[in-house]
Amino acid sequence: MNREEILQQFDRLLTIMDELRAQCPWDKEQTWESIRHLSIEEIYELSDAILENNTNEVKKELGDILLHIVFYSKIADEQALFNTGHVIDELCNKLIRRHPHIYADIKAEDSETVKANWEQIKLQEKGLQKKSVLQGLPKSMPSLIKRIR
Repeated sequence: MNREEILQQFDRLLTIMDELRAQCPWDKEQTWESIRHLSIEEIYELSDAILENNTNEVKKELGDILLHIVFYSKIADEQALFNTGHVIDELCNKLIRRHPHIYADIKAEDSETVKANWEQIKLQEKGLQKKSVLQGLPKSMPSLIKRIR
């Protein structure tokens, strides 16, 4: 698929989500909280597909995750909080900020420098002074994963 076809498919997805929220009893009832656990499950399923090197399953699971992103954004749009466009804009701005070696005058000759810059910028954005390795990890992240990280 070329870029134009991809944009058409994304528009199709947004249209389907609008229709589901308007017409499907189950989809109408959903909230951020009610689908949260399903989103977590989808991430684990993606992880399994990656570990199994199963590209068909990776493709399916990425679709499921994209559905969740669009779903959360649609719910937010209905509450006049933000929409999918805002989510994409926020992501684009973050990527530009966190890649100053591409979009500004910072030098980064290797991936370790890029990673260090990314972490430093992330800390600055959050106004954090790192005090522990666990600082900044999500509260809902399972303890075992925090321990491995």
